[in-house]
Amino acid sequence: MIYDDTKKNITTDRLILRLFQESDAPAVTRMCNNYNLYKSTLNLPYPYSIEDALGWISQHQENFNADRFFEFAVTDKESGELYGAVALSNNQRFSNGEIAYWIGEEFWGKGIATEAAQAVVDFAFQVKGYHKVYARYFQSNPASGKVMQKLGMKEEGVLIEQVKKEDRFEDLVCYGIINSVAD
Repeated sequence: MIYDDTKKNITTDRLILRLFQESDAPAVTRMCNNYNLYKSTLNLPYPYSIEDALGWISQHQENFNADRFFEFAVTDKESGELYGAVALSNNQRFSNGEIAYWIGEEFWGKGIATEAAQAVVDFAFQVKGYHKVYARYFQSNPASGKVMQKLGMKEEGVLIEQVKKEDRFEDLVCYGIINSVAD
């Protein structure tokens, strides 16, 4: 993971994680207006419109600059094709943050979420000096849990019927990882 503070991007073997741009809105809309993605995410609206994408993207730069929230477009290092998003909250008081991610369905199963999420965990620990990174996933979406396990995160518990999605309650499985070199 290489972080470029001037460009606010992270480079990995296959990916560049960069700030979203307005020009990404059509691709974001296409990928997010997908029921299979919607049902496995906590806050994604459905149907998903271009206005949803533009409104979401419009907040990223300010959040990043204010050190509140870091949202990255996950893109192919060579072609620049947009694959999805990975984000990290910043709870400065407790020196931790939550990681969240989504990848367009056509790119599932290629290790993109794992590579992007690992880069953001490294960013949290190496650049931002976090003590802990945590994540949650719907128990009905075990693929997301596999990503967390590959990052070295440990299961910390299950919040039973924690959120309501489409008129049914979902369990949230909680994972976390401690920065072994911090403190």
